[in-house]
This record gives sequence, structure tokens and C-alpha cells, in this order.
Amino acid sequence: MSSSQPVFIHRRRRGAELVLLVLALCVGIGAYAAVGLGVQGHVPADIVGYGGWLAGLVIAAHVVIRFVAPYADPVLLPLVAALNGLGLAVIHRLDLAKGEGSAFAQRQLFWMSVGVVLFVATLVLLRDHRVLQRFTYTSGLTAVALLVLPLLPGIGNTKNGAKIWIQVGPMSFQPGELAKVLLVVCFAGYLVLHRDALALAGRRIAGIDLPRGRDLGPILAMWLVSLGVLVFQRDLGSSLLFFGLFLVMLYVATERAGWLIVGGGLFAAGALAAYQLFAHVRNRFDIWLDPMAHFDESPGSGQLVEGLFGMAWGGLVGRGFGDGSPWRVPYAESDFIIAAIGEELGLTAVMAVLVCYGLIVERGLRTAVISRDGFGKLMATGLAVSLALQVFVVVGGVTRLIPLTGLTTPFLSYGGSSLVANWVIVALLLRISDLARRPLPDLDAEDDADDAETQVVKLP
Repeated sequence: MSSSQPVFIHRRRRGAELVLLVLALCVGIGAYAAVGLGVQGHVPADIVGYGGWLAGLVIAAHVVIRFVAPYADPVLLPLVAALNGLGLAVIHRLDLAKGEGSAFAQRQLFWMSVGVVLFVATLVLLRDHRVLQRFTYTSGLTAVALLVLPLLPGIGNTKNGAKIWIQVGPMSFQPGELAKVLLVVCFAGYLVLHRDALALAGRRIAGIDLPRGRDLGPILAMWLVSLGVLVFQRDLGSSLLFFGLFLVMLYVATERAGWLIVGGGLFAAGALAAYQLFAHVRNRFDIWLDPMAHFDESPGSGQLVEGLFGMAWGGLVGRGFGDGSPWRVPYAESDFIIAAIGEELGLTAVMAVLVCYGLIVERGLRTAVISRDGFGKLMATGLAVSLALQVFVVVGGVTRLIPLTGLTTPFLSYGGSSLVANWVIVALLLRISDLARRPLPDLDAEDDADDAETQVVKLP
């Protein structure tokens, strides 16, 4: 009697992805229709064209995944499509409140189309993520060059006090969004090569092995780069994002808690120095500690206070589209879109959005766990952590958990640079997950075939 052994079946799960995409489209198109009913009293006249374009984008992305990455994670794309669709609906609601001169939703749909095109191009052109490891230092140098571009005269553009934009004709772009993707590639490639040396223990204090002094160069260099972003570009959010991203990837690569101690100390020192030396950082902290005392100042806490009042008025289930006043919050379509969702859709919708973000991060970290190569593990970790840090910084600032930083909420907020970069991040995660979930070749069968081909028949 032959003994049966359990066989692991690699399932592609593209059918499950398609079903989830239909539900995601129901969220996006249904929210767009609800905005029309709540604000104008009727379903928008362009609902068919809008819904068809949105469905065409996500279905095209699904078809490309089906052919070029059949074993990729089936949950990531539907989650991103749902968030992007909801964000478009909320931005459209704000456009209606501001009048016909506002067209943020149309521009956001255009940038979503660009993002999906780059999403498809990434999956089609990059068939193996390990190729990116060859460009470790090139990616790092390119990222630094992108961060310097807004400081150059002629193309640099300052908005709301932050020097993070470049202007090319009528188009403006935030190069730091692309830089964060390149930095993840650089960090992953560098840490794969040097993690053994960085994991060596130095002095032991309070039961924690601190790193050796000679190994502090990389983290000090990243700390200085983050401070440079804060000082020269006045961008607190990106500074926190870049340093936090490197610190988490360093800890994952070395499994040494001592790096978290060193990184936390450097962050505390940098935050204290920035508070003492720079007025805009001190203003952010003062607003965070006592927003009502700075309501009438400029720049003051009016944006934060209006957002908090709106979310409090929305309560658990919200006022409903058309019954709130989210336009009272400056930049509600970008920095404070979470406050707009909280006011008109309530705490329930905010929690649902956070769950979607949590699932995206979880699927990214799951991809890192099952990845078969060190570079893929670190790259997937970095991409997932970059989204997690961005959501934490934005939502924490809007809810007054931490000081405001000025980042955009991924896939929800208006902002072409952020949206395009985040679609590329999802494409990279899907490429890594496809290779991680793809079945390994049957080596025994290949060996038997080779033996059969090389058999020599002996003549009698």
C-alpha cells in the first residue's frame, strides 16, 4: 500500500482578485453616486463615463497581473483600488462645495491614470526584482539628486513654506516621492551586503548589545540627510519618513535592538535641536501642544482645529455627503482628507480606511516573510514600512497624536507625485510576491529527464 504525502498546491487566486476588484469598484463608484445624491440631489450625469474609466483602469491592471505576475498577492490591488476610488469621491465632493473653478478630482483621475500606466510598465519591464540590486548605489545617488533638485534656482518652487517642488512649465512635481522608492532599493541592496558586519555586537549596556562605534557611519549619514531635508527644504514629514524607514530596515536586517536605541537617541537629539533652532518646527510643536492658543495666528492652528471640530461633529456614522462642512478646513483635499472623511462618513469610515491600510502593510510584510532572497525581503519590508510610516504621520497629525508634518495620505489625498509613486510601490510589492509565491521547479523530475537523455545502451 502506497503512503500518500500532502502536496502543496500553488494557487494563483486571480479569480479571487477579480471578485474583490468588483467590490472595490462598488465602493468607488457608489461613493461618487452618493456625493451627487447628497450634494446635488441626483446621480451625477457623468456617472457612466466616470465609472467606465475607473473600471477600465483597475481591470486593465488586473489583466496585466494575470499574464505577467500570475502568482502575485490577490488582495493588494483591490485594497488600493478601493482607497483610490473613495479618495476621488471625497475630492469631488470638495470640488462641488468650492464651485466650478475647482477641478481637483479631474486632475486626480488623470494622475491615477498615469499611476496605473507606470504600474503596468513596472510589472511588464521588471520581470525579476533582484535585477534592482545591481543599481544599489546608483539608486542612492539618484535619490540624493532628486532631493537636491527643489533647491536649485529656476526649477525649484516653494509652496506653503516647503521647498519640495520643481516646476517644469505648467506642471509641478515633488521629486521626494520618487526618491523614497529609490532609497528603499538603495537601503535594501546596501544592507544585504553589509548586514553581517552591522549585526556584530559592541558594548553591552542594560542587557542590550549596542553596535560598534566603527559601524555607526551609515546611520549617522542618513541622520544628516534627514536633517538636511528638514533644514533646507523645511519638510518635517519627509525628514521623519526617510530616517524612520532606514532605521526600521536596519533593525530588520540585523535583528539588533541596539540600533533602535541609537536611532531613537539620534532622533530625539535632532528633534530637540530643530525645536530650538528653527521657528517653523517650534511653531508645529506649539500648535500641537495647545492648538486653541494659536487659532488666530498666521501660520496658526486654524487648519487643525477646524479638522478636529469637523470630526467631532461627524461622530460615529458621520453627517452624510452634503450635510457637513469639510471645505472649512484648508487643504482638505490633500493634507486633511481624513478629517473630511471623518466629518461626513464618521469614525466608522475612518476605522475602515485604517483597516485597509493595515491590510496593505500586512500583505507587504507577508510578502517579505515568504520571499526567498534577502534583497526581496528587505525591499518588501521597506516598501510596506514606507506606507505605514506615511499613514501614521498623516493620521497622527490630523488627530493631534503627533505634530502636523504635511505629508499626503496614500491613494486618498490629492497629489499627483504621491499617487504615482505609491502605484509604483504596489507594483514592486506584487512583483516580489509573484516570485515568492511562484512554485519552485521540480528538481527531481528534471534530474530524471537528464538521466534518461544521457543513458548509454551497451551493445551485446
